[in-house]
Amino acid sequence: MDRKIIKKFVLSALIIMGCSAVGGLIWANSQNQLQQQAAVEEAEKEPGVESDAYILAKGDYSNLEELLTDVDKPVYDRYTLKQRQEKGLPTMLPPLAVYNKEKVAYLTFDDGPDNKNTLAILDILKANGIHGTFYVTGKMCEENPTVLKRIFEEGHAIGNHSYDHDYKRLYQSKDSFLAEMQQTDDIIFNILGVRPFIIRAPGGTVGMFSADYYPALTEAGYVEHDWNVSSEDATPKRPNAARQIKFVDSMTKGDLKDNMALVLMHCCGGKEETVKALQGIIDVLKAKGYRFGVVTPITPQPW
Repeated sequence: MDRKIIKKFVLSALIIMGCSAVGGLIWANSQNQLQQQAAVEEAEKEPGVESDAYILAKGDYSNLEELLTDVDKPVYDRYTLKQRQEKGLPTMLPPLAVYNKEKVAYLTFDDGPDNKNTLAILDILKANGIHGTFYVTGKMCEENPTVLKRIFEEGHAIGNHSYDHDYKRLYQSKDSFLAEMQQTDDIIFNILGVRPFIIRAPGGTVGMFSADYYPALTEAGYVEHDWNVSSEDATPKRPNAARQIKFVDSMTKGDLKDNMALVLMHCCGGKEETVKALQGIIDVLKAKGYRFGVVTPITPQPW
């Protein structure tokens, strides 16, 4: 074969090989870049299932001020307090303006979820197209996880109400109180994949909290709400349904602070009269011009 032809053949082969090598490097670099980009996106992706039924706080809380503008949707955290601490994320909520633009009634139910009265209350709320707020205990959540899931799935707000209402253990100190809140948070989180920001101290804060409780709760991102209206269903009076309705009617006469009726009721065993009273309580509040909301971090304080 002619040497010139051989040289041209060899040169062409080398060019082809070189182009292939360059192309391979370009492809490899491109793949590396895509993998790096995917790794960054995965690192930035936060846990939790987004939903139109509730607001899920971002790790840095940056979406709360924009999205939390009324009291129609519950607000939850996608991280537990321990996860926030381990990841170096903020635990204290940013300053948020309270919602007091109109008359709002918050129907709140403590001490559940049980598998009888809580279910009956959920049926009544559903029939009225109303969302309530359920302050649950960790023990009852462990016993009735499917009821807790129904509360969550039907758009009601869930708050933390300690593990089992044991005052002696719970109120030993702010540290014991916070530890039990976190214990109950974790139980709720393991069932639902979210944790609440809102809490209610069993028995209320008056006479239970010392001054050091409040800054500790704020630092941990908890927002505590007592109540300014009660059906009296947990008092020694043991009122029947008619008397419970009258109590709520009497306590909502005139203008309340921040246009808010924060109504205390219970949904555990033995509260059958509360179930019977609920429709009447709803009717009384509607007649007075209240609409219904769920407790969130921007719900005003009752005192």
